[in-house]
Amino acid sequence: MSENVVHLYKATDPDHEPTGSPAGEGSTLTLVADPPAEPPASVLPLWVRSGRAIKAFVTHETTRTTARAVARHTLYVAGGARIAARRTWDGRTAARYERMLRAAEAAGNHEAAAEWEERGQRYREARHRRRMDLLHSPLDAAKGAALSAGMGVGGLVLLGVVMAIATKDATEVVTPLMAVIKFINLMISIVRVVWGPAITLGPLLALLALWSVGAHQQAAPQWALPANVRNGEGEPITPSIVVKALRDLGVPALRKAITEMGDAGASMLGPITIAGCGVEVDVTLPSGVSTNEVQQRRRKLAENLSRHEHEVFITIPQAARTVRLWVADSGALDEPIGPSPLVTDATMTANYKTGKAPWGVDLRGDAAELSVYQRHLLVTGRSNQGKTASLRALALWLALDRSVLFWVGDLKGIGDWAMFDGIADVLIQGPTDEHVIEVTEMVEAAVEEMNRRMEARRTDPEVVFPPLIVLVDEAQVAFMCPAVDEDRRPYGGAKATSRYFMAVRKIHNQGRAVDVLMWQGTQDPTDQNLPKLVREGAHTRASLVLGTETQSRMALGDKAVDDGAAPHLLRQGLDKGTLVVASDGIEMPKGQSSITVRTHFIDDEPAAEVADRAKALRSGVITLHAVERDDEERDPLADIASVLGDADRVLTRDILKRLDVLNHDAYGDWTFNDLKRVLEAAGVEAYKSHGLMNVRRDDVLRALAERDDEGSASAAG
Repeated sequence: MSENVVHLYKATDPDHEPTGSPAGEGSTLTLVADPPAEPPASVLPLWVRSGRAIKAFVTHETTRTTARAVARHTLYVAGGARIAARRTWDGRTAARYERMLRAAEAAGNHEAAAEWEERGQRYREARHRRRMDLLHSPLDAAKGAALSAGMGVGGLVLLGVVMAIATKDATEVVTPLMAVIKFINLMISIVRVVWGPAITLGPLLALLALWSVGAHQQAAPQWALPANVRNGEGEPITPSIVVKALRDLGVPALRKAITEMGDAGASMLGPITIAGCGVEVDVTLPSGVSTNEVQQRRRKLAENLSRHEHEVFITIPQAARTVRLWVADSGALDEPIGPSPLVTDATMTANYKTGKAPWGVDLRGDAAELSVYQRHLLVTGRSNQGKTASLRALALWLALDRSVLFWVGDLKGIGDWAMFDGIADVLIQGPTDEHVIEVTEMVEAAVEEMNRRMEARRTDPEVVFPPLIVLVDEAQVAFMCPAVDEDRRPYGGAKATSRYFMAVRKIHNQGRAVDVLMWQGTQDPTDQNLPKLVREGAHTRASLVLGTETQSRMALGDKAVDDGAAPHLLRQGLDKGTLVVASDGIEMPKGQSSITVRTHFIDDEPAAEVADRAKALRSGVITLHAVERDDEERDPLADIASVLGDADRVLTRDILKRLDVLNHDAYGDWTFNDLKRVLEAAGVEAYKSHGLMNVRRDDVLRALAERDDEGSASAAG
């Protein structure tokens, strides 16, 4: 019997009862019973707890992984047996020829179908002859065995006779025969010993062989395969996978043709070859299926191959009804390609005419090298995707050829081309309209230089000119500039009245003949910021990621895009420095009109180091930061001193070139006699060294100082 415990407590009124007053003096005692205890939780039945434990065990990931592994390796044996049986059947029958015949017929290749039919007929005739030979083979075999046995025994007896004569012992006659009998008995004894284990191990070895075949071919259901294989991660590209991907592409004619081919759909495929960080295969499409139907389904094809869209490239080779697939290893295109040889090889040199710039690597992992000889260049793409870096990498390489001249206009103006101060004869940096005006005048000065060279070439066809690279980065700023000159002619725009547009067009038309080349970098090509005539005048056209196919056609041309070039399918931000290039100056697979290049990135600091090496090859280049084209009266001696720079001595021909760049209006028509006249009037005499005329910097500075002193004395007098 339970006993209830009752607790007593005193309730007080805090307003009338003083704290600590004794009980019984105006206080009230209240009896409060403890609430009854909650009943204990009911215990689950044993069968419920056991069921939950079994369910937890069965559904645990470790249990599922173990069960999947056991099922997979067991099914490998069954799959291997099926593959071995299929191979045996193909080897013993004409099934292979029948499949290839049906495949050729489905593909509409009647010549191949006739060839396979003929080969199948030859196989059947040879098989018939073998079977007919089997009717006579038992008798022939018996005769051969009897003859061989008789000859063998006779030979042994003859050997024994020889031994008996030699030893004068008649018992030696049977010695060779007995030796053979003992050997046969030994072999029988060995077989008796080995036979038992062989009977036991033979089936196990056979199962192991079947398991090896099944494991190599992944011959198990999809659910039993490892997680990375089920997800397609790292799945190798095989003929069956490619054919299945094409079959499920959503092209009815293609699916029907492959279905009619049966198991021989791989006859559409050429050899699958290793190509850099991926594989390459040519696919001959069946009749009624066009190449653009496959190109338009690039994403679906990539997913069918267990790849991302950017890991599958589709190009059109020269062969009819053929597409060339390049499929990257999973994740390979996200790996860096390493530093540029310009940075790692301090001894590298350049040659404008015969050399090639180490620009990067192609998708096959081979070095992608670009020839810039007599080729105008255009690099375009979205902002902050590596356009300036890829353009600068080419210029840095070419700067290692001391004969090449650079006129650079950087219309971004944040220092990306600052390292060319001391390499370029002209370097203009800034984004304003005033900078656009200066760049326009620079390009117009290049046109005048081109015309001067053309005139000199007509006079002397053998004359050779140093290459002149006129480089404008962020050229869209020039095309979009609203400024006009005093004659109301616009600097920007895409009409015949635009000064920048017309200057670029003139260089594109005739510049390469005298090695005056136009290099431009621009963003997001449109008809407004990159006119059609300008973009089509470039011999080498390269594009980073773009937004639309229309822009890709503007950047590379219709031919390249129709053949598979797709810069609009590159990934914004992830494919920085990846260019699609259309040019005859870069080696590409036969039949392709474009190639994808992952360019080397040269950061500002290593770029400055390469630039320093280029400056060391040149003798004191004075970089002008604007092309002076005013009509004010010049001081020729002071201008000569300015273009000498820090060099101790400069060739007279180089002085003339620098004066022309400094102010074409004043010095564009100067000859050696004009230069000699000014120097002799100042008391400076040129001298010959190694067969070339030079001028000493100290002589010119001394003449300037003496002239200034005379002027000061005259003013004081």
